[in-house]
Amino acid sequence: MLKEFKEFAMKGNLVDIAVGFVMGAAFKEVVTSFTGGIVSPLIGLIFQSDFKDLKYVITEGVTNAEGVVEGEVSILWGAFLTNVIDFIIVAFVMFMVVKAVNKMKRKEEPAPEPPKGPTQEELLIQIRDLLKK
Repeated sequence: MLKEFKEFAMKGNLVDIAVGFVMGAAFKEVVTSFTGGIVSPLIGLIFQSDFKDLKYVITEGVTNAEGVVEGEVSILWGAFLTNVIDFIIVAFVMFMVVKAVNKMKRKEEPAPEPPKGPTQEELLIQIRDLLKK
């Protein structure tokens, strides 16, 4: 059973998927850093606040003795929008990677040869010979 599992785990497709998953997770972190460190502050300039902290407060909370707000109900639309931007960037880059890989695969595959067979003249000669008989 261990040998069979080793053969399964070492198949090319499974290893490719694992490498792609790890690289995708690392790339996601880079995009999150880009969005949080560059895009959000620039958009935050428009709203004069940290973009991730933008929210719509439904119910005001009460500040306790430690200065922490308790009982606030709010919609964190700034954080949601930041995550949407992250997703769009990652999806676009992954689309471009898949498109590039598909383009390279098409170049590797040779064009199929046309089927070999008798030419039109050979067929006409065969028909003529059959009619002579």
